[in-house]
Amino acid sequence: MDGNDMGKCPVMHGANTKVETGVTDWWPSTLNLDILHQHDSKTNPMGADFNYRDAVKGLDFDAVKADVKALLHDSQDWWPADWGHYGGLMIRLAWHSAGSYRLADGRGGGGCGNIRFAPLNSWPDNGNLDKARRLLWPVKKKYGNKISWADLILLAGTMAYEDMGLKTFGFAYGREDIWHPEKDVYWGAEKEWLAPSENRYENLDDPSTLENPLAAVHMGLIYVNPEGVNGQPDPMKTAAQVRETFARMAMNDEETAALTVGGHTVGKAHGNGDAGALGAEPEGAPIENQGFGWINPNMGGKATNAVTSGVEGAWTTHPTKWDMGYLELLFGYDWELTKSPAGANQWKPVNVKEEHLPADPTDPSNKGILVMTDADMAMKVDPAYNAICQKFMADPAYFDDCFARAWFKLTHRDLGPKTRYVGPDAPAEELIWQDPVPAGNTGYDVDAVKADIAAAGLSVADMVATAWDSARTFRQSDYRGGANGARIRLAPQKDWEGNEPARLASVLAALEPIAAKHGASVADVIVLAGNVGVEQAAKAAGVDVSVPFAPGRGDATDEMTDAASFDVLEPLADGFRNWVKKDYAVTPEELLLDRAQLMGLSAHEMTALIGGMRVMGTNHGGSAHGVFTDTVGALSTDFFVNLTDMGFKWVPSGNGTYEIQDRASGDTKFTATRVDLVFGSNSILRAYAEVYAQDDNKEKFVNDFVAAWTKVMTADRYDLA
Repeated sequence: MDGNDMGKCPVMHGANTKVETGVTDWWPSTLNLDILHQHDSKTNPMGADFNYRDAVKGLDFDAVKADVKALLHDSQDWWPADWGHYGGLMIRLAWHSAGSYRLADGRGGGGCGNIRFAPLNSWPDNGNLDKARRLLWPVKKKYGNKISWADLILLAGTMAYEDMGLKTFGFAYGREDIWHPEKDVYWGAEKEWLAPSENRYENLDDPSTLENPLAAVHMGLIYVNPEGVNGQPDPMKTAAQVRETFARMAMNDEETAALTVGGHTVGKAHGNGDAGALGAEPEGAPIENQGFGWINPNMGGKATNAVTSGVEGAWTTHPTKWDMGYLELLFGYDWELTKSPAGANQWKPVNVKEEHLPADPTDPSNKGILVMTDADMAMKVDPAYNAICQKFMADPAYFDDCFARAWFKLTHRDLGPKTRYVGPDAPAEELIWQDPVPAGNTGYDVDAVKADIAAAGLSVADMVATAWDSARTFRQSDYRGGANGARIRLAPQKDWEGNEPARLASVLAALEPIAAKHGASVADVIVLAGNVGVEQAAKAAGVDVSVPFAPGRGDATDEMTDAASFDVLEPLADGFRNWVKKDYAVTPEELLLDRAQLMGLSAHEMTALIGGMRVMGTNHGGSAHGVFTDTVGALSTDFFVNLTDMGFKWVPSGNGTYEIQDRASGDTKFTATRVDLVFGSNSILRAYAEVYAQDDNKEKFVNDFVAAWTKVMTADRYDLA
């Protein structure tokens, strides 16, 4: 061996360590397609044949609940329980797992076990929840593949409430774990934890100006700062932030108050020590920590000495018991500002009676601290929250029910509709936030319906665009939206600009009588019309194809629809129909990727759909941009053929549009948008486009388009899974 080689590293730098210079580091404006490559099958260790939703049906539900409840009382020396009960810790784990959900894009939440991975596992607000998950490991190990981490984490919090005396509303299983961090979730632009709130607001005094789609007030927090706005106590200002943050999690004032009161009825905050002495968070900890973070050298095996938020104390006299103590103490005392042992701002009762003090969490013979955070004080000083809390105090049974329902909503909001619920404890009651849809008829003659649709005089573009608009609202993030229910007929969807209300009304006027004639749902007929359009377009391109169709969609009613909650599903841009409502801070092609990811599409599925939608003439408003064909309405490969034809040059024409000019004559042949041209400029997307531009792939393109189209049309058909 050459002596000069002896000191060389035997592996290529960047292969298994930090990548210093990725493609987007060299070229920051390059379109990053990683959002469409998340959760690739290569990251999943379970194999293609494993179906979690089938596996969990074989779980011994009673046994796992009993084991979780037993675990709550089995205090471990390495992480001793407060008062010998892990209930508060497990509730916080479940709460913080579910609490990252935000209504705007449906991302976050506890539905996939993402709290196991960075960045969530290392958020400052999730301090010491790594211990809670390790405590649950014996249960996960025992039941293995029959229960996911996502289900187990939320079950643990629910069982903790039951064990402490709450009659819960129920629990449903069925959340499948992910196996890789969710890099596609935007948590904010800040580069430091707990950066000042001003970074997220246009005007900090107006919480509604919080950047969309964010809900939390700081990077690294689930909700609001417990010490006050930017750490400055002011309960009225905090109340405004609480209201906005919880609204962005789909909670109204009563649900917000119930969750605040019920969440702090049990457990405690931890700040009885030096927060500066804590070790690094899990993702930044040394290898010997084995995934543990926030190592506390001063804890000494005592629950009393734990430090998490820096706030210290329990909210009630009996923190392991479900009772009305929180409200009795909050409204029974005046409270004054003080500091925790760790230096955090918090509130203490004035002239507190000794019998109201909780026991020390380690030594029951000593007394602990009673505490309220700024968010707790908001429940007292804000008139609306105060009135709700007074109602709770006057009717404890009503409070119990309100909290149980709000907790169920918190932990199930992103599980989707009831048809996805698994297990014997799922409640029978149907809730409007579950977006209920009645079962549809499956017994009608599909071919007869198709024949009537074909004879209705609708264009390919109208049939395909209407079906697309009905289905494109689907979000795999929280399983909302989609074609089932035909809510495109109802407010607010029928009036959305992106749905072209006048054109939509005309198409529905043609399709609704057909549905009534055959006993089919309008939802089915809308999708079936889209399929008819695709089949006609394929035939015009010389390919005979039958688009798969499964009847059984139902039609929702206005009474089944929480119209206000659907506002967040309104498309503000749709690259598939070459439309943006207005100019945004991000590019149209980035908006396209975001929508494609929410719909569960891969990069090649997105490419096939774009090419097909363009040549079928489905652009919003009939725009000609990107319609690179002389045979509009035929499902040809012309979009890709002309995009890759070097006989053309591409010339900017202003306002984000381009002219496609013949190189020889200079004549303008087509026009385009950035969304069109990115399929030729981005190296990855061009590789897909070139596949479909090949002379031998015309039939492959049609088949790929049909497969992607069917995926979109059936994304919300959970009964077919």
